[in-house]
Amino acid sequence: MSAPLKLAVWDIDGTLIDSRKVIQQAMERAFARAGLPPIEYDRTRTIVGLELSEAITRLAPPDYPAEHIMQLATYYKEAFVEQRAEKGFDEPLYEGALETVERLADEGWLLGVATGKARRGLDIVFGHHDLHRLFDTLHTVDGGPGKPHPRMVLDAMRETGTDPHQVVMIGDTRFDMEMGRNAGVHALGVSWGFHTEDEIREGGAHSIHHDFDGLNAALDAFGASVEGRVA
Repeated sequence: MSAPLKLAVWDIDGTLIDSRKVIQQAMERAFARAGLPPIEYDRTRTIVGLELSEAITRLAPPDYPAEHIMQLATYYKEAFVEQRAEKGFDEPLYEGALETVERLADEGWLLGVATGKARRGLDIVFGHHDLHRLFDTLHTVDGGPGKPHPRMVLDAMRETGTDPHQVVMIGDTRFDMEMGRNAGVHALGVSWGFHTEDEIREGGAHSIHHDFDGLNAALDAFGASVEGRVA
């Protein structure tokens, strides 16, 4: 009998990639270009993971004209592109991230992505870190509704032939947890990214982990539970 399928769906920003600095700087540049007051990190971090126009709408001043939202979003995208071209630009993997996804792939797990990034941005990050080779299914906001809608996780399950009990969603925001819960899968939160532990818990995390050692243990336990269903 072949081993049961197991799918780990990963968020990117704040979960595998430490993009806190570059996202904040891009947002600061966008707001400055639009002539708006400076934006604080503690506000920016709350919208990471959402589709960009929704995120910008939440951050813009309450009286900001709706017709200017898309221009502000364009300023943000332009600022991100500018940063990537600057000397010293870095979006590093978190310590332990590469080792974890490589281990899971070696052990026969299927790996997926569900991210608020556009596909172009995801491809740039994956190309830089040589991650395409490890992942089986990639889903971005280009394909339809973003987080917390379950669409990306459901599409990943359809592509890989997995059922909800075989799937775990890993992310650093309440939106990741809500998306996973909405798709009926197990939701593991990590505390090293954008949202606080309380915010992640409010999103419905089954458990929250503070380092990759703890996350790896939780993934192993989830994998064992999947295998135990068919033992």
